[in-house]
Amino acid sequence: MAVGKNIRTYFQGTWHDGDIPVMKASDHGSWLGSTVFDGARYVNGLAPDLYAHCARVNRSAEALMLVPTVSTEEMVQIVWEGLSAYPKDAAVYIRPMYWGIHGDPTAIVPAPDQTGFAIGLEEIPVAPPSATTTLGRTRFRRPVMEDAVVNAKAGCLYPNNARMLAEVRGRGFGNALVADAMGNVAESATANVFMVKDGVAFTPIANGTFLSGITRARHIENMRADGIEVHETVLGFQDFEDADEVFLSGNLHKVTPVVGFEESSYQIGPVTQRVRELYWDWAASEG
Repeated sequence: MAVGKNIRTYFQGTWHDGDIPVMKASDHGSWLGSTVFDGARYVNGLAPDLYAHCARVNRSAEALMLVPTVSTEEMVQIVWEGLSAYPKDAAVYIRPMYWGIHGDPTAIVPAPDQTGFAIGLEEIPVAPPSATTTLGRTRFRRPVMEDAVVNAKAGCLYPNNARMLAEVRGRGFGNALVADAMGNVAESATANVFMVKDGVAFTPIANGTFLSGITRARHIENMRADGIEVHETVLGFQDFEDADEVFLSGNLHKVTPVVGFEESSYQIGPVTQRVRELYWDWAASEG
């Protein structure tokens, strides 16, 4: 499923132009869902936290009982080789991925002798600062470790996200604000979430029901260095109803302001705007 344009694919040791086939119908990943991926960004010649995203896809593979076959350092080098074909002002989504090929005698457990690997690059623009979204509540919740591989960025987790989105979009909202198993706010259907009250930022504490994102951690570090108070804590839906500002934190667009949650409305406030500025200032300084 191509989302962007000008696609390049790394597979079997070389870069290819276009969205080429990489899986077979009987691969474990195709048949039984043993796929993991990660997403990084290349914007204006910068690839913020690329190393961290490549390291995480290897950890995700291990969590899904796959054997990662490319070191983080090698993966970073391969990505930069692929990006050399794009102009510096291109906005590119970077997607390294692994999948199982064979299974054990029962077919269920992925066999360790061979793991598929590919990297997809495709041009996808970063949303402008004026782009916003709204949030609605969903009856679907985030699973826990005993139910699903929530410690991996795994493809098998995303059908649950899809039904969250379908439910709230059917009521006119852009995204879902999702509860964990205890009924507390976890994140949105597609990204981590922050709220601001009286100039103080809050985000749900990472309790193992959702991935504590790389961009989320970067925002927390940047805000604290800038003197903005940030708390990782247990948050309920009432906290978001009473918030002054709300924004989503994800790799694709980095910061997405939220202008409404059910009946509550928000402005794009000063903390949200500052977080965006801090992120791109940090990315430029990283080089």
